[in-house]
Amino acid sequence: MTSTVPTTSEPIELGEDFLADPHALYRVLRDERPVARAVTPLGLRVWLVTRHADAREALNDPRLSKDGGRFMELLDRHSVAPDRRMAFADSLAGHMLNSDPPDHTRLRKLVNRAFTVRAISRMRPRIEAIAHALADDMEARATAGDGTVDLLDTFAFPLPMTVICELLGVPEGERDAFRRWSNTLLSAGAAQERGAAGAAMAEFLARLVADKAANPGDDMLSAIVQATEDADRLSPREATSMAFLLLVAGHETTVNLIGNGVLALLTHPEQLAELRADPGLTPAAVEEFLRFDGPVNLATLRYTTEPVTIGGTGIPAGEVVMVALTAANRDAERYPEPDALDLHRDTGQHVAFGYGIHHCLGAPLARLEGEIAFRTLLDRFPDLALAAEPETLAWRSSTLIRGLTSLPVRIRE
Repeated sequence: MTSTVPTTSEPIELGEDFLADPHALYRVLRDERPVARAVTPLGLRVWLVTRHADAREALNDPRLSKDGGRFMELLDRHSVAPDRRMAFADSLAGHMLNSDPPDHTRLRKLVNRAFTVRAISRMRPRIEAIAHALADDMEARATAGDGTVDLLDTFAFPLPMTVICELLGVPEGERDAFRRWSNTLLSAGAAQERGAAGAAMAEFLARLVADKAANPGDDMLSAIVQATEDADRLSPREATSMAFLLLVAGHETTVNLIGNGVLALLTHPEQLAELRADPGLTPAAVEEFLRFDGPVNLATLRYTTEPVTIGGTGIPAGEVVMVALTAANRDAERYPEPDALDLHRDTGQHVAFGYGIHHCLGAPLARLEGEIAFRTLLDRFPDLALAAEPETLAWRSSTLIRGLTSLPVRIRE
């Protein structure tokens, strides 16, 4: 399938062209059909929201539910073919991203303390140590080879994966397997492969949660399993689902913040030179990378519990709504010259981490990891450059994740 905008009200097919460059379609949709019917690569019929003001309204509208209890019914009703149907591992779905208040309020409250800005700031020395060790390894590999490395494999993936796994107490030997499961589960691949990855991940996490309950350690997952609030605590299923959410969201967002941000810098040499000259711009640069090409394309599923009007378009009850975060972040009504990378831009109200009660709990951690990552890379590798033509780079086959499959870079001549 390709990504085309029909001249009628027929649903838009979100195909491989869309996954490779969603911005091309979004430019048209924001002008012509800001709330449009679409069909995802997995065959799900949805309503796509692309303008910034409409996106923030939708993300904060309680009539757009995230209660996982009705997901399967809606998937059955709106999927075009059973063999392409999206599937959820039940033991991984009971987390706060798939719930509404009061369940969402209860679940978030039980884990909120671990992700305060103060708690995250205490992690800076350890994250810096991990980043410097990875940069050492990058340099060693480049020296032993032709001067090039894959930035994703050598730095962008292991940095946040090491951080979140240490934070949650995940054994080191399990991390590569978890990356494979995560990539498969979030892809637009075959339902059977995604189902197998989900089952393997669920089994691993259930064992991990049981171990933390029986043998608690000095890690966040042990604290979450043991956490109580007004005599309440997470059930084993809820703890397993929460571990899944924290592990996947805790590394996927930052991997692609780093990868997409480095690509943006290396294809905008004036901005790269400016950031090198003034490292104090790094926090602002991270916000612009999040706005310019953030790590999440389409937000996770919502559905209407009653008829809703978004951007002047009426959507009936029981319909699936997907908010295009990357489209909202390039809306010219909010950000002048939105397709330009501008490290001095006012990036306020970007929705790279969502908005409303489901705003990403780990946003402070992702921001800190991003800041440390870019400071480390630009300080250690003054000759950092792309080792491939930008148009040859491949993007992951996922409507949720906006990220490259690899990013070859040259770090020494």
